[in-house]
Amino acid sequence: MKIFEPFNLKGLSLTSKIAMAPLTRRRCTREHVPVAIMQDYYAQRASAGLIIAEGTSPSPNGVGYANMPGLYNQEQVVEWKKVTDRVHRAAGKIFLQIMHTGRVGHLNNLPIGAQVIGPSAIGQNGEVATYDLGKQLYSVPKELTLQEVEDTIQEYVTCAILAMESGFDGIEIHGAHGYLPNQFLNLSSNQRKDSYGGSRENRMRFLLEVVKCCCDAIGSSKVALRISPFSYADVNEDESELTALYTDLMAPLNALNLSYLHLSHMGEPLPVKFNLWGKIRDLYSGNLMLCGDFSKESAEDALQNKNADLIAFGRDFISNPDLVERLKNNWPLQERDRTYWYTIGEKGLTDYSTYE
Repeated sequence: MKIFEPFNLKGLSLTSKIAMAPLTRRRCTREHVPVAIMQDYYAQRASAGLIIAEGTSPSPNGVGYANMPGLYNQEQVVEWKKVTDRVHRAAGKIFLQIMHTGRVGHLNNLPIGAQVIGPSAIGQNGEVATYDLGKQLYSVPKELTLQEVEDTIQEYVTCAILAMESGFDGIEIHGAHGYLPNQFLNLSSNQRKDSYGGSRENRMRFLLEVVKCCCDAIGSSKVALRISPFSYADVNEDESELTALYTDLMAPLNALNLSYLHLSHMGEPLPVKFNLWGKIRDLYSGNLMLCGDFSKESAEDALQNKNADLIAFGRDFISNPDLVERLKNNWPLQERDRTYWYTIGEKGLTDYSTYE
């Protein structure tokens, strides 16, 4: 089957076309430093062709969730290096997903002096769990000045460089699911009147500058991008405008020669979403990864039909550390159990058994 075939990812040899999607686990310290059990968690799943580690903030401003990891200081570098060393000793490959939460956060979850920021001072709807205050409405973000936009782009670049220092094989920029680059793309969250708002070209500018600057810093073969057109973050967006926006993105992304482009399916299975996926496949010339509740059979169909080059599996990797082996041998999967997905400690993280 194609899904189990090796794959050359811009010079990085993968043992299969199965990726482990980035999965929010929130096991870090209050200071957003990885902990020892995360070494076990990722090493247990090293048989994935590629692991994409959980969303990690490039900045104190971007750690909007309690206990999410960061990578912006040396203490975090040291602890992430222990994770990548374990994965590599288990013959695995691992990318870091760089995820700035932007307006999707609360001040109580951020370090002292940090701010919840966004392209415009428009709050995210809903509530978020905090360290000390229980569930709270999302904090209204501070609108970034032009200088602060430049500073934030540089934080991504610094994080990419620190990821290389930490031993990661590459990085994935999280431009999906309503986080900071996605906030710049969407008219509902970006009402700027300067060069980062208004027209499609202006709203794409932040994302493209982040990706290009990271490519310049560590090499394009080590940089990937995740997007999620028509996910739950886009419910207030115009359908035709959103389609035009993402099709317009493909030409500048082609020019960057990325490691891969990652299309994530989150939200309702809308026909317009998958029609756009088809258009993106036609327009995008590089490696394309798809993610979204694939089974072994549907993943194989996508590869056979040339709809994708790689398939990412998410939640099944939580309860099945040996997912690749289970799929290969037609062994039953352990059921998903959300109870301990976002708690502290080993329970629901490293205590799942392998089939054998």
